[in-house]
Amino acid sequence: MATDPTRRPPTIDATAAARWRRLAPADGSPWLHEEIGRRMEDRLQWIKAQPRTWADWAPLRGGLEAHELVARRYKDAASFVIEPESTLGAATGQALSAPWWSARRWQGGKARFDATPEDGVDLLWANMSLHMAADPEALISHWHKLVATDGFLMFSCLGPDTVRELRALHARLGWPAAGHEFTDMHDWGDMLVHAGFAEPVMDMERIVLTWATPEAALAELRTLGRNLHPARFGALRGKAWHQALKKALPELAPAEDGGKGGKGGKGGKGGEGDKGSGRIALTFEVIYGHAFKPAPRVSLAAESAVSLREMRSMLQRGRPGA
Repeated sequence: MATDPTRRPPTIDATAAARWRRLAPADGSPWLHEEIGRRMEDRLQWIKAQPRTWADWAPLRGGLEAHELVARRYKDAASFVIEPESTLGAATGQALSAPWWSARRWQGGKARFDATPEDGVDLLWANMSLHMAADPEALISHWHKLVATDGFLMFSCLGPDTVRELRALHARLGWPAAGHEFTDMHDWGDMLVHAGFAEPVMDMERIVLTWATPEAALAELRTLGRNLHPARFGALRGKAWHQALKKALPELAPAEDGGKGGKGGKGGKGGEGDKGSGRIALTFEVIYGHAFKPAPRVSLAAESAVSLREMRSMLQRGRPGA
């Protein structure tokens, strides 16, 4: 069931979000998504649970290399791929299929595209999807159903300070918002608990990417998403606006507290992107989160309804509510 639109934190046009989800990446997974996936995978070393099954949510855009990292870490676990957009299923399968001579065929097993286990998976991996969801609470609730009891969700997304320099530029020039608003990590934690997850752990870092030219910056930004704000430009912009944007982009520089998370984008590696360097710099706030799915608990009443899956889990652990 969809949530009340007034309770959705992002300012997202649902139709535009659906178009973005169906758009296949033109050149593999975005560089930034892969880098964030690598950093999120490194956090798995602090989680003692060893999943027997795990599933990757939308890896074509979330990160194909990150998928391989998780598969190698849990090489004995059954691996599933969940591609929510049926139009991207074939492209995802082709991207994750290894040739017969590749060592990948023996590293972490072959990903399965059939239905996940009825009781859920021990780990649901969701890299860089949540901030582009028109109804994030509904998506988190769906993820909760996919995770097995005592399993956990691992996810990442962009936070409110993302491209704050570009947002300020649009405001200064009197243009509509540069992008939809992103949700704070504390609100994500609240939504996880509301969906039935427990012990959510959230952390955040800022990554500053730099590019040598406006063309390189715009090319990489196109791989990361679209402006889904309902009050964005209502029509295509002309050449004059495009030239004005390219002329203004070199004015952008990292904030004083930026540059700690990483250097260089795909289009321009190295350099801190300060004003004196002549480079274009944008800040990306990255949120990481994980939460466990506890055993279901129901308050007993004259008449109570639970799913067969929940009943089976409760019977394995003792009487309901114990």
